[in-house]
Amino acid sequence: MDGGIEWLVDGHGCAPARLRDRASVIALLDQIVRDMDLHVVSTAVHVFGGHAGITALYLLAESHLTIHTFPEASLATLNAYCCKPRRPAAWQVLFAHHLGAGDALVRELSRGAPR
Repeated sequence: MDGGIEWLVDGHGCAPARLRDRASVIALLDQIVRDMDLHVVSTAVHVFGGHAGITALYLLAESHLTIHTFPEASLATLNAYCCKPRRPAAWQVLFAHHLGAGDALVRELSRGAPR
């Protein structure tokens, strides 16, 4: 069975102010949706108070897209899961542009492969 593809992306060296900024985080997710031709069914976004970060979820027709930001560590962690194979987003470029990331570690996983 083909269970699709999943990307785990860790953005390092991000600008802490952008990791606390709802507009910056949503702009990143919206760009990923456009670039990967995804279809949003529903969204949930929570901005934590003070100097804490943001957690956001886009429920997709293709599965889901989530992000958690950690301003205190200049880190953003993203998970994109699609039930059908597709081309990945330009993760490094998008994280640098929207969050000021100095680097992005990208792991790509095929899902549903037999043991």
